[in-house]
Amino acid sequence: MGSVKKSFAEINEKIRKGQAVVVTAEEMVGIVRKRGPERAAREVDVVTTGTFAPMCSSGAFINFGHTSPPIKATKVWLNDVPAYAGLAAVDIYLGATEPAFDDPLNKVHPGPFEYGGGHVIHDLVSGKPVRLRGEAYGTDCYPNRHVEMTVTLDDLPYAVLCNPRNAYQNYNCAVNLSKKTLYTYMGTLKPRLGNANYSTSGQLSPLLNDPYYRTIGLGTRIFLGGAQGFVVWQGSQHKPDVPRLPNGVPRSPSGTLMVLGDLKEMKPRWLIGVSMQGYGCSLAVGIGIPIPVLDEEMARFTGVSDEEIVTQVKDYSFSQAEPLCEASYAQLRSGSITVEGREVPTAPLSSYVRAREIAEILKADIQQGRFLLGEPQRLLPSVPGS
Repeated sequence: MGSVKKSFAEINEKIRKGQAVVVTAEEMVGIVRKRGPERAAREVDVVTTGTFAPMCSSGAFINFGHTSPPIKATKVWLNDVPAYAGLAAVDIYLGATEPAFDDPLNKVHPGPFEYGGGHVIHDLVSGKPVRLRGEAYGTDCYPNRHVEMTVTLDDLPYAVLCNPRNAYQNYNCAVNLSKKTLYTYMGTLKPRLGNANYSTSGQLSPLLNDPYYRTIGLGTRIFLGGAQGFVVWQGSQHKPDVPRLPNGVPRSPSGTLMVLGDLKEMKPRWLIGVSMQGYGCSLAVGIGIPIPVLDEEMARFTGVSDEEIVTQVKDYSFSQAEPLCEASYAQLRSGSITVEGREVPTAPLSSYVRAREIAEILKADIQQGRFLLGEPQRLLPSVPGS
């Protein structure tokens, strides 16, 4: 038999006709093991992936509509969370990690604020009213100096989720070698190797199923926050040229995505405001990417298992810069790993259950012809020669 070669157009035509074979990345592991990558490439057209975890580099572009008389807002707050207003007139950007200016919970729980931009985004998507307040210096064409109103997502003329860095391709496992508890974006880390936290969905994670980004780039259609969104660029801190395993999997944090979608179409289950004790606020984001099985290599990539994916275990007290060891995601998901001769309990910040649900939703949507593949117009920067 000759080599398998498929195109995006061919697979999309099968989707339109209801003939595409679609499986989740979790299911693809068993298929590749049992039948081999060549046969899997012949039989499977699309592999769906998913991840759901706090993704701090997230936010929303919002236009709140012209006032009467008009205003060129220079400072804007949503539920007392500052938004960036240095755009034009009534355009703002609300960052997920921006804390409330005067959070009442802060009086009870000293430390970083408990409510922030991620919570405002969740409230808007949930249909809740949000208090908007704006200030301006006033001009001849924009004489208004103050605006205060209550808005819902339906009231806003324009609201787009635009996240500069999401869906990290692998990430560190965090531990703490120091004698004091650390409060970090990787959660609370107990002293003296008291726990180990990680935040990737392993074999279901989108970029781990296409390690060299052969099918992902500008224009890739994705599941984003419960709606259809798009990859619009590589994410900030995108770093493809890192040490990798023979299967292409990076051994440390690597690729990232910049993603965009219509906030008005999204669902509160897949965009949830997060408060990290002692650290601050964020936004948990649900992302899923359908990966076309173009050939045998892509079948092999999408058949990667938790046993074949490793990450670095790093000390977040910074007493040691080099990784302490490596651990596979099978080990991390088992509930404990061994670090410096000690058994350390593990816990995920990402939800594998939600990641699986996203992959299943994508699978059903593609099978029923509701979701076509978006062929990238520009692939993400990859490893030279890959």
